[in-house]
Amino acid sequence: MLKKAGNETAQICRCLLLSPSTFYYRIKHRAFKLINARLEIAMKSIHNEMDGIYGKRRMLVELVKRGFKLVLDKVRRLMKKLGLVAKRPKQHSYPRGGKSSILASNHLNRQFNPATINRYWSGDITYIRTRQGWLYLAVVMDLCSRRIVGWAFSDKPNSNLTVKALNMAIQRRKGLCPNLFHCDQGVQYRSEQFQQILTHHQITFSMSRAGNCLDNAVTERFFRSLKSERINYRDYVTREQAIEDIINYIEPIYNQKRRHYKLGFISPAEFEHNLLKTA
Repeated sequence: MLKKAGNETAQICRCLLLSPSTFYYRIKHRAFKLINARLEIAMKSIHNEMDGIYGKRRMLVELVKRGFKLVLDKVRRLMKKLGLVAKRPKQHSYPRGGKSSILASNHLNRQFNPATINRYWSGDITYIRTRQGWLYLAVVMDLCSRRIVGWAFSDKPNSNLTVKALNMAIQRRKGLCPNLFHCDQGVQYRSEQFQQILTHHQITFSMSRAGNCLDNAVTERFFRSLKSERINYRDYVTREQAIEDIINYIEPIYNQKRRHYKLGFISPAEFEHNLLKTA
């Protein structure tokens, strides 16, 4: 059968006035061009789907998961060829040291990688510029999976903001509370209203040293990603527009899809799923 196929190929080559080697080269070249075309389409699709936040390493992991076989250098070359530039945060210098809080010590002590979910949570507040005025965002993160489990928005940076975010986290975790909650020394977290919730759920309170954002580095890193990958590329006309856009970043992208280096290049949702499955 193979001999018959070889004879037929030789006959085709004679009719086309081609050598067999040239014939096979052209078939192989066309197949290679087809694979490359599929690869480029996939890379553009991933870039658009993830809103341009993936660099070459995350792009490689995503392509391999989709069935492509390639190396990092080829991903780099193709991204340059296609003009796929990943969004990158600006460099910052961070203060060190600082006094401990009288209200609560730094019990977390930068133990940012607990082995189980719902053990250590952290919280923080940031602000977003809109044409209507400032919008404030408070989040609660599970440090094990890096998942944002609670969030709240307000036009005022008061204690109601942090209380809403914490209550949302407890509700989404179906009443399962952490052993410890960590945050900076903001007045919103030092309020009596916030402290009562922690006491009610028997959650140990931990606070960063004054002015030392590295003591809450993981949550600060989320805000850096949020701003460098989404907010800095938007012009929000209203607060409602900003809220909708930021929620669309937190849940479908950050929690469900965005691959994290510390999690082995998988998303927080997938990390939690794998953790619960093995447990």
